[in-house]
Amino acid sequence: MTDPNAAVTADFIEATRSSYDAIAPAYSAEHPDGLGEGPLETALLTAFAELVRTAGAKAPVADVGSGPGYVTARLNALGVQAFGIDLSPHMVALAREAHPRLRFQVGSMTSLDVPDETLGGILALYSTIHIPDADLPGVLTEFHRALRPGGQVLLAFQASEGEHIHMTERYGLDIALDYYFRTPAQIAAHLMAAGLTLAAQARVEPTGQQRWGRAFTLAHKPFASE
Repeated sequence: MTDPNAAVTADFIEATRSSYDAIAPAYSAEHPDGLGEGPLETALLTAFAELVRTAGAKAPVADVGSGPGYVTARLNALGVQAFGIDLSPHMVALAREAHPRLRFQVGSMTSLDVPDETLGGILALYSTIHIPDADLPGVLTEFHRALRPGGQVLLAFQASEGEHIHMTERYGLDIALDYYFRTPAQIAAHLMAAGLTLAAQARVEPTGQQRWGRAFTLAHKPFASE
């Protein structure tokens, strides 16, 4: 029997891929380095890297939705063996050009091309926002599958309840990109339902011209003894 959700999933993946392929040069020019929002993201990324190192295993970390690759590079500078995964081949090509010594590959967080329990961490900064609500539980279950016990997850996302935006233009280019915004409580519930243990959450309220606040959630895959 054909899964009626399969076509919908394929449609959103292809739309996201083609949209980021189109805007990859402009996006990369706007975000060539750094973490964009400043000290808080830097501190959280540093804490994530420290937690991965403290876990002891020298397992790789996947930066999922790695874009131009600057966060992947920052993780490696922090002593973490990180590699990037992105839906967009054009974005992956630009990341490889900017960071030739690091590994970047085309792939989807809906089906990570890694064996079970091999990752020491998964980082998803503002990338799960493109996952429809119906597909998010499967993505987080996939994270659980790929992580080693003790493996860390750090998610960053715009914080809003039940807001869905369909964007048809960015940087003056035609796109078809969907954004799904959720509350920290919703993300926490999804993580725990996927078998992950919640460790910490932070929320930053919007300032200036910002429409949405930002939220960060840290979790890990528990050991059998937990």
